[in-house]
Amino acid sequence: MKKALLLFGAALVAAAIAQPAAARDRYAERPPVVVSPDLSAPWVMQLKSKPGKRLTRADPARRAVAPEARSRTVLENIFGGSTRTTTARTVRRHAPDGFQTAGIAAPAKRQIKPQFDPKYLPQTVDYTTAEAPGTIVIDTVQNYLYLIQSGGKARRYGVGTGKPGFEWAGTHKITRKQEWPDWRPPAEMIAREKAKGRVLPAYLPGGPENPMGARGLYLGSTLYRIHGTNQPWTIGGAVSSGCIRMRNEDVIDLYERVGVGTKVIVS
Repeated sequence: MKKALLLFGAALVAAAIAQPAAARDRYAERPPVVVSPDLSAPWVMQLKSKPGKRLTRADPARRAVAPEARSRTVLENIFGGSTRTTTARTVRRHAPDGFQTAGIAAPAKRQIKPQFDPKYLPQTVDYTTAEAPGTIVIDTVQNYLYLIQSGGKARRYGVGTGKPGFEWAGTHKITRKQEWPDWRPPAEMIAREKAKGRVLPAYLPGGPENPMGARGLYLGSTLYRIHGTNQPWTIGGAVSSGCIRMRNEDVIDLYERVGVGTKVIVS
């Protein structure tokens, strides 16, 4: 009996000693996890290298990537989209000025046209005159056209007027109105422009590309007219060969408000 108790006690002591050792086993280095080759194959293929070979920063295979390929990847991250569709056109469309990448042409600087000054937009203003309502008065110094209204008011538009050497003044009546007028440059204008190296057509049908614009109001028997333009940013300046130039939106508005026989004063 005594012997049995001694053996039982020895077993308890051995178990107590073995317990800390088992606890320490949890923090011991574990053996590597083995992944089935069938599962790892897709990941190995994405590395674009032989299975089992890891690319490092100094690896020649990594350094051999073409600079333009890396540039396309950078552009893809900046502008979005697919690397395949990231081209020089994409760069020119989206990249900021001065942005350059290896292998892709630098974006060309855009030609920015002058902006239209909003002070030349149509508006109703105070205007004192002895002229009857419906009369048109054109100020070629301030580059404004006034359509006289009753009650000391006028509807004011911005206009382009004759450049130096082509200024004129006088009083006429509107003798004809035409939508999308054609253009027949006078012989002296054709000769003048030819001397500058610019060839003008003898005839240009009406349309968006015609410099006469959307509407034409012919003044008396002269070659002058109030007309639209395909260069609205020139309004407010001395830019024409004597005609009164308006934005297409404005000349259409004026065209609807006046008729043949309207008095026009150019001063």
